[in-house]
Amino acid sequence: MSFDTQIFEDKMNKSLENLKKDLNGLRTGRASVSLLEPINVDAYGSKVPLSQISNISVPESRMITVQVWDETLVNTVENTIRNSDLGLNPMIEGNLIRVPVPELSEERRIEIVKIAAKYSEDCKISVRNIRREGMDKIKIEEKNKELSKDESFSYSEDLQGLTDKFIKKIDSFFEEKEKDILKV
Repeated sequence: MSFDTQIFEDKMNKSLENLKKDLNGLRTGRASVSLLEPINVDAYGSKVPLSQISNISVPESRMITVQVWDETLVNTVENTIRNSDLGLNPMIEGNLIRVPVPELSEERRIEIVKIAAKYSEDCKISVRNIRREGMDKIKIEEKNKELSKDESFSYSEDLQGLTDKFIKKIDSFFEEKEKDILKV
């Protein structure tokens, strides 16, 4: 037996992890270290994650502080945060950057929910593509007499069950994030 559903489950898990990362990067109106995680800064001749050149913390519910370790990068970090699509307005104090997190308007909250929905839909497409890849492999192995009709049917059902389970998880993550974003 050469067909292994675990390979496809691992791929689906990777898609789910990427979705979690994308959703964590969306603003909810509260300050969070994960808000700045997706930001990469031009430093030392390449794009470097903000967390590798600074210490990011949340001293209060509406404030993020970024302690930049290399003083020559403070302005670059400040500009990168300002020019990100997060709508933040950082302020420099020495090599500390204060990033106040403003209240989200209802309009902006709805926009962010739409972005979250797009991330979720992209993840579902990815999971369905992984299922299709698995189904194609099953058909090929059945055609090459490596799997019997019964085995082929069984593996196809397993793969569909796995897909359904992941689609439910994606919907659940999205609903949770949507509540979080819309909560005032």
